[in-house]
Amino acid sequence: MKKILVIGSGRSSTSLIKYLLDNSDLEKWTVTVVDFNLKLAESKIGNHPNGFSYQLDANDDVIRKEYIKSSDVVISMLPAHMHFKVLKDSVDCGVHVITPSYITDEIKTLNENALKNKVLVLNELGLDPGIDHMSAKKLIDQVKAKGGDVKGFESYTGGLVAPESDDNPWNYKFTWNPRNVVLAGQGGSAKFIKEGKYKYIPYHKLFRRTEIIDVPGYGKFEGYPNRDSLKYRSIYELDDISTMYRGTLRKVGFCRAWNIFVQLGATDDSYIVEGSENMTNREFINSFLKFNTYDSVELKLRHYLRIEQDDYMWEKLVWLGIFEDKKIGLKDASPAQILQKILQEKWTLSPQDKDMIVMWHRVTYTLDKIEKELISHMAYIGKDSNITAMSDTVGLPLGIATKMLLNGSIKTRGVVLPLDKQIYDPILKELKQYGIDFLEHEK
Repeated sequence: MKKILVIGSGRSSTSLIKYLLDNSDLEKWTVTVVDFNLKLAESKIGNHPNGFSYQLDANDDVIRKEYIKSSDVVISMLPAHMHFKVLKDSVDCGVHVITPSYITDEIKTLNENALKNKVLVLNELGLDPGIDHMSAKKLIDQVKAKGGDVKGFESYTGGLVAPESDDNPWNYKFTWNPRNVVLAGQGGSAKFIKEGKYKYIPYHKLFRRTEIIDVPGYGKFEGYPNRDSLKYRSIYELDDISTMYRGTLRKVGFCRAWNIFVQLGATDDSYIVEGSENMTNREFINSFLKFNTYDSVELKLRHYLRIEQDDYMWEKLVWLGIFEDKKIGLKDASPAQILQKILQEKWTLSPQDKDMIVMWHRVTYTLDKIEKELISHMAYIGKDSNITAMSDTVGLPLGIATKMLLNGSIKTRGVVLPLDKQIYDPILKELKQYGIDFLEHEK
């Protein structure tokens, strides 16, 4: 029996662990899930005879390494900043390791030893990054294979609420880490290139520089740019490309309303709000507005951000309860943490709710001196608030890659991305069986 170790059993691990257990009899695997929260790990294994769950503090260097040493492949589902120790241990022990997270400069330093020890360190194999890479590279390789000269690449991904569960004026609910949603776009200007012109958008302007994307069958979305699109020119081997843009999708109207919190300073995570545990939602909003004892918080906010009486954004703000005298109850919290708590009370998926992943790519190219476009899109809806679209699209590629690795069909070694056809093609083909399928059309 081949031994698979999954470190971390959070929401994104659900579909991964189910896939591994469902295939464990046929493939002759055992699946061990370790987590600091033993009950959470146990809930993911259930009573499956090939599954085992144990408590592990991932910062315990000795015990962590013992688990890794006794495995054939490790899948790290920890927060991104905790991956490196797991990856280093795996390389040192000669054990293959897979993560859904971005390759960092620190992780790249493992490449030489990984090659020496004949270990695969496969990263960015979830949704975004992951399915976005594989589906993008498939399109680009298709165009190049028929002699096309790629001129532009644009890509958008959105984790959204499914249409049948869309019941609030923001048309949004949390489908992944709420903190990441609140802090989205911070940490420097968004950078991209459009038709040979470099563009830089600072955070305070990010949510007002959006593009409209029409996804067949699902309507219009708005996309705002991700932080650094320029680095994908070299990643996708498109160094001379004149357009490279990657962005995030939301329903139309979301970005303009979210910009209110950005302009207020409510998404700032760099300082602590004094007395936050005794503050109310209303007092929190008022803390960003000018001192004026005569005007209401609502009036001051309208005046400060020039929100008209009939503006649709106002309904979104009132619905969130930001003007209510409701105690926040968070001690020593940053503005971003307070905002996150307010949002989680309104944007959390109900048990019956479904989420939706939408992805859209456009490749512009010339062939025989004729300008062409190849457009591809995917929309996938989850089963419920447990088996979510986010969990499936993160977990299934990891599970499929693990199977391929253990079966010997992935020969690559070292620190890599899933950009080789021997990796992306079988994964995308199997994902189709689960309904995660891209529709393509030429223009």
